[in-house]
Amino acid sequence: MTHWFAIIMGAALFTLMIPVIYRIWVGPTCFDRILGVNVIGTKTAVLLVIIGTLFERVEMFVDFAITYALLNFVGAIVISRYLNRTISLKDMESREKEGARKR
Repeated sequence: MTHWFAIIMGAALFTLMIPVIYRIWVGPTCFDRILGVNVIGTKTAVLLVIIGTLFERVEMFVDFAITYALLNFVGAIVISRYLNRTISLKDMESREKEGARKR
C-alpha cells in the first residue's frame, strides 16, 4: 500500500512541475525564472524522500534531499543578489528618485 501511495504522489509531483517549466521558459523577469527553478528544486527534494520510501532507505535519501534543498536555496540567494547588484548605480539612483516623487 505504501509503495502505491509513493508512486502516485511522485507522479503527481512530477506532473505539477510542468506548469512551472512554462513559467521558467516564458517568465517575464529573471526573478520569475529563479523562483520557478527554486520550486522545481523543492519538489525534487520531496521526490528524493519519496524515492527513499520506495527503496526502503529513507534515512539515506533524506540526507540527500536536505543537501539538495540547501544547495537550491543558497543558489537562489546567490543568483538573486548577483542580479540585484548588477544594476548600475545611475539606474538605482533614478529609481530611488522616481520612488521619492511618487510618495
